[in-house]
Amino acid sequence: MSASTATTHSLFSLQTSAFNDFLFAPIGEERNGMVLTALSALARSGVDPWDEAARLSQLPREAAMQRLTSIILALPNGQWARSATASIAARLIALLPVKPASVPQRQVIANGKHLVSQRLVMLLFIFFINALVFTVLRDHAQQSTVDPSSSGSAAVVSPQVPFVGSK
Repeated sequence: MSASTATTHSLFSLQTSAFNDFLFAPIGEERNGMVLTALSALARSGVDPWDEAARLSQLPREAAMQRLTSIILALPNGQWARSATASIAARLIALLPVKPASVPQRQVIANGKHLVSQRLVMLLFIFFINALVFTVLRDHAQQSTVDPSSSGSAAVVSPQVPFVGSK
């Protein structure tokens, strides 16, 4: 891997996350034998793991431990003792960055996605209106050329004359 490759920042790269130690730390083993990480536990609880890690890092340690303990207690299928939940939470909270980590890049990305989605909706709306107007004009033009009663003159019908020599 070259130096330029290592320094480029991908939106989906976790290499620069200050929360990796916390998010990928094991909570314990589940009944099916799989190791459950903090990332999986937070995702299962219905929150964005990186956003929740940022929130937890900004809380006082005691409040963060209480919040994480309640999340762990709500998880089914864990083989850890309920009495060990507080110590698991304390171990994980200790892995969070000491100074509150900001998430400006995630906020910029979220704002950018919001802007892109607004523009996409507007473009789709304009496309829909244009398609509707085009369809109405096309149908109107077809009706005026096909409907002889709208022109005011009678339709001329050519008589059919048989060819000479035909039976």
